Amino acid sequence: MNNILLTVSYDGTDFCGWQKQSYKSGETVRTVQEEIENALFKMFREHISLHGSGRTDSGVHARAQAANFVSPVDSIPEKNYIRALNGMLPSDIRIMDACIMPKDFDSRFNATSRVYRYFMHTVSVPEARNTRYVWYLSHRPNEHTLNSMAKVLRGELDCATFAAAGDMSLSTCRYIDNAHFWYEGDVLVFEIEANAFLWKMVRSITGTLIQCERKGKNAEYFADIVHSKDRSKALFTAPATGLFLWQVRFDGVRRHI
Repeated sequence: MNNILLTVSYDGTDFCGWQKQSYKSGETVRTVQEEIENALFKMFREHISLHGSGRTDSGVHARAQAANFVSPVDSIPEKNYIRALNGMLPSDIRIMDACIMPKDFDSRFNATSRVYRYFMHTVSVPEARNTRYVWYLSHRPNEHTLNSMAKVLRGELDCATFAAAGDMSLSTCRYIDNAHFWYEGDVLVFEIEANAFLWKMVRSITGTLIQCERKGKNAEYFADIVHSKDRSKALFTAPATGLFLWQVRFDGVRRHI
């Protein structure tokens, strides 16, 4: 039985996140994981468990989520899964790649880091086709100021300040490899890479950094917020619309979660 790794792209707007969820009071909860598992059931006529590299929240998108499953049929060429699954999936989920991995590979436990990008459209009004994928800011934040604050986000940090209420993680410590901003025309991009993330952590960091810049604060002020480990100090949680799981890496240093 082959262990198949899928690279998955999705528009998260109409999903209640990646992870399959129970139905509440008869209401159908649509998730990315369940849609793909349903497609796998149609393909093999048996339930196949899909293991993602991590969760994305309701409304959050992915350019390259990683997920693996054990195929009950060895004779299918690995790239044929791309066409077969895309033919059964809704248009807001696309399988971008498929490859055979070692038997013991797990997309969550073998991942060494996750990269997220957050997109903000500044000053000019975004086209209608882009409003699902950006956070609109009426001003143009100072890139230098934002990057001076983002430098605080390096190495092993207790990220309790940015943990949403209800986060069930055993530890709030995470190892952040990099965090920085740049402009692409009127679009401000924030990229952050870490071994893992707390629930709504990226959105909370993004919103707090933007609010700090808007209020004229500096890196020392932001560092005090980070090191306070006090959720009430986080200034704002950015909306889900602009956030993408951009890449999952398997070739770095495996750090504790």
